[in-house]
Parts: sequence; structure tokens; C-alpha cells
Amino acid sequence: ELKVLKEYIIKLERIGFIQQSTLEAGAPIMFVKKKDGSLRPCIERCQIDI
Repeated sequence: ELKVLKEYIIKLERIGFIQQSTLEAGAPIMFVKKKDGSLRPCIERCQIDI
């Protein structure tokens, strides 16, 4: 799962959907197994009040 997560994060950074931050905040993530056996990341994307 960690390898899949790293690949997913790199992909989202490349397309500009996410960027690195120094904030001490995060979002929970879990994986759901798809029918083909691959893993799909599911992220709770609630708004963070800063």
C-alpha cells in the first residue's frame, strides 16, 4: 500500500493537483481493492480551517 500511495502522490504533484506544504495538517487515506486486484486510494477531502 505504501508503494501505491507514493506513486499516487507523485502523479498528483506532477499534474499540479497537490503541492507540498509545511502545515501540520493531513487527510486520512485508505485503499479499496478493485475487481482487478489493484488498489484505489480513497481520501477524506474535507476543508481544513486554518
